[in-house]
Amino acid sequence: MGKPTRVTNSIRALRFAHNEMTQAELAERIGVTRQTINAIEQGKYSPTLEAAFQIARAFGVPLETVFQYPEEEA
Repeated sequence: MGKPTRVTNSIRALRFAHNEMTQAELAERIGVTRQTINAIEQGKYSPTLEAAFQIARAFGVPLETVFQYPEEEA
C-alpha cells in the first residue's frame, strides 16, 4: 500500500495571476476567514465542495484548474 494521495491546489499561483489578490481578499469574496484560505492553500485543510466551487468562480476558472487530485501510480 502506497502513501495516501492528497488533493493539491493552485490557489497561490492564481492569486498572483489575478492582480496579486491577497488571501484576505479571496476570503472576503467567498465568505471565509483568511486563515481558512491559508490552510487550504497549504494543503492542511480541504474545503467543502461549495467553497471549492466558490474559489474557482472567484478566479473565473474550472474547478480542475484550482484543485488537482494526483493519479495513482500502479
